[in-house]
Amino acid sequence: MKGAAPPRATFRDVFAVREFRAVWFAEILSVAGDRLALVALTLLVYDRTRSPLLTALAYASGYLPWIIGGLFLAGLADRYPRRAVMVTCDMARAVLVTAMVIPGVPVLGLAALLFATTAFAPAFDSCRAAITPGILPGELYPLGASVTQATFLAAQMAGVAVAGAAVEVTGARPALAVDAVTFVLSGVLIGFGTRARPAAAKPGTASPWARTRDGCRQVFGEQRLRTVVLFGWLAVFYTVPEGIAAPYAAGLGGGPAATGLVLASTAFGTMIGTPLFTRFVRPRARASLMGPLAVLTCAALVLTALRPDLAVSLVIFSLSALFGIYQIAANTEFVARVPDERRAQAVGIASTGIVVGQGAGFIAAGGGHRPVGRGRGGCCRGAGTAVAAAVTTWRPPGRRTARCPRRDEGAGPARPACRPGRVSYFMPSCGDTV
Repeated sequence: MKGAAPPRATFRDVFAVREFRAVWFAEILSVAGDRLALVALTLLVYDRTRSPLLTALAYASGYLPWIIGGLFLAGLADRYPRRAVMVTCDMARAVLVTAMVIPGVPVLGLAALLFATTAFAPAFDSCRAAITPGILPGELYPLGASVTQATFLAAQMAGVAVAGAAVEVTGARPALAVDAVTFVLSGVLIGFGTRARPAAAKPGTASPWARTRDGCRQVFGEQRLRTVVLFGWLAVFYTVPEGIAAPYAAGLGGGPAATGLVLASTAFGTMIGTPLFTRFVRPRARASLMGPLAVLTCAALVLTALRPDLAVSLVIFSLSALFGIYQIAANTEFVARVPDERRAQAVGIASTGIVVGQGAGFIAAGGGHRPVGRGRGGCCRGAGTAVAAAVTTWRPPGRRTARCPRRDEGAGPARPACRPGRVSYFMPSCGDTV
């Protein structure tokens, strides 16, 4: 029928794609394996040294490699076939984790092995993010991204829980052996479940520093793309409750169980809301809601100024996480605006900012946290980041949205037409400012 709207994509359509199923399950194995290795090795170091400092350093060694890997190694996924890079990363991590199982490895050696293992994560994650738009074209991509994000959070929590239970029952070394097996299985899934594709970019002679510089220019040189990245980086602020979960729960008179509930609440809203947001909200509406949802995500934390009890605090943290569903819209626009031959490096740079920022934010929040000031601290962080989100999304009234290209004006997929003369104060669904 003429003018009939095409059927909307569904999650069944997403999982009908064989390559996505392979990449999705490999991601679950890799994330759960990362958490398993990190927790098991941390417990192993503490068991051998009884030193909180060395244990903290061992745990930190699982995050520091993102500075190197995200900036300098993620670009490998653009210059080499991405399937080969992913399989290589998985097999290298399997070998490194297996080396941790060898008895007699000193503590510094274990930390170095964990550092090297995690250094391959940015390249693997950048490959996955760069290859997925080619596997899931059009509206299938945001649906697939929402599934990946929800299961990523679930795999992280499950990995931590399973790691603790596994170490309790079998000890740290068998748990590390299981982790090595997960990386082998992930590599097999990628190797046999996805088709070979040529490298997206031609191999060049530029130095790693020059490639990183060019990648930063790609990400931050365009105003619209820079704004989308800043939206993503707001996660650094509204995930702060994760870093202070234990002292926050202790300030309410809770113990380990309360700490676990606080941690779960920071992910629960996103896990539930993201699939619903992408399934039932149309693309243009998702883009238009990006700004307001970003403000609400951070502003919800202002409610901690009321010094709520544990139950109300869990609702507040869940609401903040629920509003964080705007990240799917930011992710979709970021991927659409970065050319395929630079996409993996761009993803690595953007992800590095989030991971490093979260680590610094957790340290700062932990250092500044006081049980008597838990409400005030949450209020200040929430208010401050809500203002940052509003500034990021605000457009002066004098700046208008550029006319979107007509459907018959040339190359590229058709984009929805803007309303004539529409002034956008928050992130518009199409067009740049002029």
